[in-house]
This record gives sequence, C-alpha cells and structure tokens, in this order.
Amino acid sequence: MRVLLIEDEPNIIEAINFILSREGYDVVTHANGHDAMDAVRERSPDMIILDVMLPGRSGFEILEDLRADAAYAETPVLMLTARGQTRDRELAEKLGVSMFMTKPFANSEVLDAVRSLTANV
Repeated sequence: MRVLLIEDEPNIIEAINFILSREGYDVVTHANGHDAMDAVRERSPDMIILDVMLPGRSGFEILEDLRADAAYAETPVLMLTARGQTRDRELAEKLGVSMFMTKPFANSEVLDAVRSLTANV
C-alpha cells in the first residue's frame, strides 16, 4: 500500500514515515505544493497525506486539483493542519477531504486514520 506524504516539516515527515513504514506501508514523500500534482502522477499513491500549509501552493488547492482529476477523485486524502479552525475544516470537507487532522497529533491517531482510509482500497 503506497502512501504519498506531502509535507514540508522534517520532524513530521520523519515521524509519519517511521510510523507507517513500521506497519508495512510504502511511504514516499514530497515537500512542496507547486509540483505536488506531478508527484502524485509519478507515484500513483493508494492514499495521500496532505499538509494545508505548503510552499508554493496550499493543500486546499492541491485537494481541489485531486478531486477534479478523474484518476485521483476517489483517492483517500488525510489532511493535516496546524490550525484547527472550523473554517479550514469546512473548506476541506467542501473540497472533498476524506479525513481532517489537527497538529499536534498522536502517532496512534495517524496510524488509525491511515488504516481506516485504506481499509477498502
């Protein structure tokens, strides 16, 4: 099961990569927004973990592109944000996010979310 992590914070990349790799997931990472869709197309992930705040383009813009692309419209997306504002959550839901998680999070929360989102993939 291939997970694409689009995140620019090294500590979060390292933590999520460790947690998921240990559980047998194939984790690939990408650290910016401006060519994130190219990374998605190159890696064909089964699931995407997407940060809201990225250099280049926001996670919301990338999520909108994913949902508009027939090849990725149904790909599960777990969105991460440091700001747990209701407005962000509502926008993510409107754009078609599968699940939304606020930083900081427990390792077990990430693992449970990924298991849940990939259960039917």
